[in-house]
Amino acid sequence: MKFTLKDYQEEAVGKVLVNLKKASKRWREDGDKHAFSLTATTGAGKTVMAAAVFEALFHGDDNYDIEPDPGAVVIWFSDDPSLNEQSRYRLLEASDRLSISDLVVVQNTFQREALEPGKIYFLNTQKLSKSSLLVRGRDQDEHANPDAPPLPMPDSRSWTIWDTIQNTIDDPALTLYLVLDEAHRGMRASTGAGEKTTIVKRLINGSGSVPGIPVVWGISATVERFNAAMSDMQGRATLPNVVVDSGKVQASGLLKDTIILDVPKEAGQFDTVLVRRGTDKLKEISAAWAAYGAQQSDAGVVLPLMVLQVPNAPDHNDIGKALDTIFTQWPELPEDAVAHVFGEHSTQTFGRHSVPYISPERVQDSTWVRVLIAKDAISTGWDCPRAEVMVSFRPARDKTHITQLLGRMVRTPLARRIPGNDRLNSVDCLLPFFDEASVKDVAKALMSGGDGGDDLPGRRVLINPVELKPNPAIPEGVWDKLLALPSQTLPKRHARPVKRLTSLAHELAVDGLLADAGKLAHSEMHKVLNGIRARYKTEIEAARKSVMTVEGKSLKADLKGGAMTFDDFLEEADYAVIEDAYRRAGRAISPDLATTYSDYLARLEGKTDDMETALMEAHVSIAALGLVPQVRETLEAEAEKLANQWLTRFRVEIKDLSDERQDVYRQIREMSANPMDVDLARPTSWMQATTIREANGTETPLPTFERHLLCDEQGLFPEDFNSWEGEVVRAELGRSGTVAWYRNPSRASQDSLGIIYDDGGEPKIVRPDFVFFGQQGDGTFTADIVDPHGIQFGDAIPKLKGLAQYAERFGDQYRRIDAVAKIGDTFRVLDLKEAATRAAVLAAASIKALYEGAHASDYLV
Repeated sequence: MKFTLKDYQEEAVGKVLVNLKKASKRWREDGDKHAFSLTATTGAGKTVMAAAVFEALFHGDDNYDIEPDPGAVVIWFSDDPSLNEQSRYRLLEASDRLSISDLVVVQNTFQREALEPGKIYFLNTQKLSKSSLLVRGRDQDEHANPDAPPLPMPDSRSWTIWDTIQNTIDDPALTLYLVLDEAHRGMRASTGAGEKTTIVKRLINGSGSVPGIPVVWGISATVERFNAAMSDMQGRATLPNVVVDSGKVQASGLLKDTIILDVPKEAGQFDTVLVRRGTDKLKEISAAWAAYGAQQSDAGVVLPLMVLQVPNAPDHNDIGKALDTIFTQWPELPEDAVAHVFGEHSTQTFGRHSVPYISPERVQDSTWVRVLIAKDAISTGWDCPRAEVMVSFRPARDKTHITQLLGRMVRTPLARRIPGNDRLNSVDCLLPFFDEASVKDVAKALMSGGDGGDDLPGRRVLINPVELKPNPAIPEGVWDKLLALPSQTLPKRHARPVKRLTSLAHELAVDGLLADAGKLAHSEMHKVLNGIRARYKTEIEAARKSVMTVEGKSLKADLKGGAMTFDDFLEEADYAVIEDAYRRAGRAISPDLATTYSDYLARLEGKTDDMETALMEAHVSIAALGLVPQVRETLEAEAEKLANQWLTRFRVEIKDLSDERQDVYRQIREMSANPMDVDLARPTSWMQATTIREANGTETPLPTFERHLLCDEQGLFPEDFNSWEGEVVRAELGRSGTVAWYRNPSRASQDSLGIIYDDGGEPKIVRPDFVFFGQQGDGTFTADIVDPHGIQFGDAIPKLKGLAQYAERFGDQYRRIDAVAKIGDTFRVLDLKEAATRAAVLAAASIKALYEGAHASDYLV
């Protein structure tokens, strides 16, 4: 893979491969057909996950311990040719093992007796319609008279596509997999007797003499209809569906954190006003990306665009007026910076403007497009992360079309979160024709990704917010103290320590921080393996004998007497057996390390005149290592240790790199099996709501606070605290010596202080609410964690224990670490800097008793 998969992606790929392996085995052995689905919110990278699956399916993958399937054939099916084309492009973009010849677009001229293994065939609904050249002459089951003679084959065709599919399924050397992209489409429920099944269902169930495809894998953001259809299919079992945690997707940085909705505060037609405002937003975000690109010398240049969403039957003159407004507001915008994606694939005239058509899949890379005119035809499957602003002329009743299109605009342009910059991590939507009630429905849909699922933790939908910038009144020493605070990140479960070390070595070498880091890393691991060979000499010798011999039983049958006996036999292993054992060992200790260590052992023996024999001996030794369980455990512990040492050694140099490069090292840190310490990023731009919209439609300004690290133009920070959280903030700001405070973001951003806690064996992150800063007599600045701790939640005690463990380890970095709770009408506080209090917290079974006991004291407000 060209991309490093996120942890949730690796987990999903592993589960999909398990399902495919089971389904293939059961088809080959018993003829059973299976189906399952992969569900992930829009923007999770479903096509990237599919690319990793196909690489493993066709070529094998040591990370997932899977052998290649030499008979695997894939049909990738959707109802849109342009969607297929975009998927094909993304697969090629993500994979370094799939070539363009492996991805075959099925055209009307296509004809093969059977599909070829190791290839992905892109097919769409139109190609299977009765009028298609691929099908004509084959749909005998669709005739009014089933006894009628077959239709003639067009164009001297030997096989229709249905013949090809049937021959592929019938070939015992092949296994046909059907991947349904946007799997919820084409799964209409039956509305009455006699209704013809859809083309998708015919593929799944079979048609006439053509059997159903053995393995069906549905991919979508919403697959309830697919799952329901699968449960009704006769003779097809279902495997466990693979469901991606939407919270992990949002935390990954692939999706924008904030969706900003601009709506009129008064009733009326404000289309021209909001088009001007949308143009201003496009100019502002373009300037912000240009400034960021100049600051980050190796960051990609992002050229944002604005989407004008119009009704399905638009007035071309109205669109022309909107374009006039855009060009008046931004005179520097080139006249040819506009395109459309209407169903009419031709140049359209809007007022005085002649606007060309562009296919949706080309928009992202066609950077000349800065304004895109769209209806709703691109709401499914389309992807354009640089679409940062949308002005929708759809009326309120079309909120579904609006949320679907916005759902295609939530991907981050650089596939990562910009540290501390809400402005570059957000997307703007302006809704001229929406009232307050309708916009709330849009906000609610967007909080769940627009797919009707659970809310995405960490996503915010803000209505008419304000941008906050660093407070000029805050001393620089406070910022230094904030950035010095130790933060933690969740581990990445599926990374192997040797792979992590190799990845780190590669990046250190790329950045010129450690010359020949890869060779050095493998050299250190060779020393570890040498030590293991000496330490476990007896076990390895026994394993070596088992590698060199093949044990079995032979059956002897006395045909006359009917007696049968089994005799043991022992044979010397041949080259194929040894190499198979060597490959299995390579999967355990890392294929790259197995290669370099075998070369090392061969040269160590000094038999350079007969390297082939020396390498064979080395492969036997490594195969034996793979059979000793302690080898992998010891090797991985040492690889983890060395990687962590290097990350610590080069921590300062890494912080001097660009955000893009720092993000690479952040991902490597997160590959650890254990929680890792990370540095906080400096926040530079926050988007913050300023009002609360009441049920009756009135707006109430939010309370504002002074001395926050980020503020509006008046030096104030608006926030909607619950009543007693606000009391805590006021109490802390009233203390003498308090010079500043920080509202710690609750989402997974690099400027949020995170603390690990254990929740029933699963590591999670708690993000304390507030950090307050004071100044001592010597001029140095102090930091206090003050966390209003709700005791009503089920995870209150695990979070409190996590804070106590953090205080035990990092308490010297803080003046106070206080957990505050409101018990009745009284505020109580646990001082986690006190050892006795931490001990009581770690032993506590009741959080209420803890706050009411002797280890807590009154918190004065």
